[in-house]
Amino acid sequence: MQDTDPTQQSAQPDLRGWLRLSLVPGVGCVLGARLLDAFGCPAAVFAASRDAVAALCGAPVADALAAPPPSTGQQLIDRTEAWLATPGNHVLTLHDPAYPRMLREIYDPPLLLYAIGNVALLSAPSIAMVGSRNASTQGKANAQAFARAFSNAGLTVVSGLALGIDAAAHEGAMAGPGSTVAVIGTGADIVYPARNHQLAHRIAQAGCIISEYPLGHPVLASNFPRRNRLISGLAAGVLVVEAAAQSGSLITARMAAEQGRDVFAVPGSIHAPMSKGCHQLIREGAKLVDAAADVLDDIFPGAAVPDNAARGPAPAMPSEQLLDALGYDPIGADALAAACGLDAGRLSAQLLTLELAGHLERLPGGLFQRVNR
Repeated sequence: MQDTDPTQQSAQPDLRGWLRLSLVPGVGCVLGARLLDAFGCPAAVFAASRDAVAALCGAPVADALAAPPPSTGQQLIDRTEAWLATPGNHVLTLHDPAYPRMLREIYDPPLLLYAIGNVALLSAPSIAMVGSRNASTQGKANAQAFARAFSNAGLTVVSGLALGIDAAAHEGAMAGPGSTVAVIGTGADIVYPARNHQLAHRIAQAGCIISEYPLGHPVLASNFPRRNRLISGLAAGVLVVEAAAQSGSLITARMAAEQGRDVFAVPGSIHAPMSKGCHQLIREGAKLVDAAADVLDDIFPGAAVPDNAARGPAPAMPSEQLLDALGYDPIGADALAAACGLDAGRLSAQLLTLELAGHLERLPGGLFQRVNR
């Protein structure tokens, strides 16, 4: 994990009280915030009379707060304090100045955020990107290209560390000067899926990983839809790159709309199952985009993708490899060049060669599509 400026470490007083409050059965995000609004801090909550607490939250919660903490809770608090001794590890409370402002404004912000890495990114201008775990080659290339363009514009890309589109978005963001935040659905000390272990380590070094769940919290299916509200809550908008008709990405998009965030979707082939969800979102009012500029112009009008021509032309890519990168969905030359890391001029010449050979066709709007021979 990366070493960080000690001034970035959480200095929130009464951290043990915050941890204890977050572990009390029945005290979730909404009730916890109500108690803190009424009494000011966790210590005051625990010192309040049972009747005063019951008037706000009901008798069961008042009884749970009045009961001594179980030994397992004390052990978890001790474990968390030991975890915080590692540089780069943080626990941000809802009252911490480093707690992200946009997340604090949603209906049910977590009382605590467990974070690894650069917590300043949680308050940076951000765009969320989500999509299918079983993404197509073209979908992953699109996600990586969009994320790199956002990173080049100085934005932080927020996603969920899942396989497929999420992983491609994190990779693309770290390929540019911006960075990335991964919101996970387990304890911050657990990497899921295990195949993304190396990716998670790189994000902890160059970006930030956050979780609302206590250390050691296991993989549960119910965690991930709940996790999605944090992905959308951290960002100004959500871009869905590829999603099936029944997809967790649609949950994220709808949460984003409820939170007042903009929702964008990348269209795909009408024959592709992984495009059905995006098409559904577009019908419901999501903004159709086929380039990063569509998103930037809408929610970050001052941002611009830097000119990368000074990097010099990249070597030509073998035709078969280029066709694999092209996939079977229509794609613009700029997006393909970004995904493949090719110089636009050299790519144009290769595309013309493949078009003349009958391997692809040119579509209206500057798009290209592979022809299945």
